[in-house]
Amino acid sequence: MKNEVSSYRDAEGISQADLAAAVDVSRQTINAIERDRYDPSIELAFKLARYFDCRIEDLFDPELEDDGSGDRA
Repeated sequence: MKNEVSSYRDAEGISQADLAAAVDVSRQTINAIERDRYDPSIELAFKLARYFDCRIEDLFDPELEDDGSGDRA
């Protein structure tokens, strides 16, 4: 899932460790999210959005693709 966590973090001028401490996860978790190697839980996504005072949709783009079936996943 594509995300803008790094951009928001850079704009705030904080380190991965500082952000991790603020949302109660490890620095490695923040790094993995920023590198698109880990999708956060909904709880963590809400914490990050609350921290940056934005919507979850501003931070994360699930890149849902339409398979043409008309079914919703």
